[in-house]
Amino acid sequence: MLYIVVALQAEAQAFVDRYKLEKSSLGMYKIFSSEKLKIIVSGMGVINARNATQALINAYDITDEDSYLNVGICGAESSTAIGSLLAFSSVEYEGIEYKFQKKGEKLTCVDEPLSEPSYRAVDMESYGFYDAVVHNPAIQNFHILKVVSDHFKPQSVTKDGAKKLLFNQIDAINCMLNIERY
Repeated sequence: MLYIVVALQAEAQAFVDRYKLEKSSLGMYKIFSSEKLKIIVSGMGVINARNATQALINAYDITDEDSYLNVGICGAESSTAIGSLLAFSSVEYEGIEYKFQKKGEKLTCVDEPLSEPSYRAVDMESYGFYDAVVHNPAIQNFHILKVVSDHFKPQSVTKDGAKKLLFNQIDAINCMLNIERY
């Protein structure tokens, strides 16, 4: 099973449209699923991402074949093209870097949208996801992938734009994770 945590409904909608997923709920969260895929919409922010990820962990038995993925949009410096898919090997939050993969980039997780290019890449949920999965020893396989949505102009991102950016990268995400289509 692939468990995906997204912040926004628009991010989930890209997968829902592609794979014709069924809608249900898990407590206060929206879930979209098939036999091999479950997506939870956390809402924005570290605490929301942590709580939604933990809800998934608590609700389903974890097997060695399971993967957890935090995917969505992020801001990045202007040298990175809008629509680029980035794989991260560490998350920095409140000045501390948490490394979890050998290859990839550092994603800085912040509590408020930024309008100034202070970091290479930035989001608002990755640390919450990381914090939930890393504290569960049964989870052996997790990833953080983001699609660049803006160059520190978060006000320019629309729901349709976010959905399209994710939709355009679904095949690349599957390829990066070395998984089959859902």
